[in-house]
Amino acid sequence: MIAAAAGMGAWVYSGAGQTAAPQSTFVLLDGSKQTTADLKGKVTLVNFWATSCTTCVAEMPEIVATHQKFQSQGFETLAVAMSYDPPSYVVNFADSRKLPFKVALDNTGAVARAWGDVQLTPTTYIVNKRGDIVKRYVGAPDFAELHRLIEKLLAEA
Repeated sequence: MIAAAAGMGAWVYSGAGQTAAPQSTFVLLDGSKQTTADLKGKVTLVNFWATSCTTCVAEMPEIVATHQKFQSQGFETLAVAMSYDPPSYVVNFADSRKLPFKVALDNTGAVARAWGDVQLTPTTYIVNKRGDIVKRYVGAPDFAELHRLIEKLLAEA
């Protein structure tokens, strides 16, 4: 089922069957690495974005607020910068806005390809504690609806 989220202009994909998040290695700004397996046991928002994407920049304060609201309950946020985004721009953006979550560089585009050949930004995935993708948003999500989904997923065993 593909439907437009009311008023937000986001395309939402909610498949009947959940698919496992692809095995990926994320290279974080500090040079450390995190894998998809490291996300298990947490509800995770994976956001593909770019500093040149006006919608991405506009939604970032909402993503920060979402992270801050749920992080103490086992919620993780991972922002993946697209391969065409100059790393210096990404570092500057993360530092100047004091992003409180992990930011990864996808220099080769391999992570975007693994996650369904992401080309449009922002594209955001919600991954449950078992490591399954439960929702994909292309464009800015309806954050009230997103928060309800996160609350439901955090409540699951």
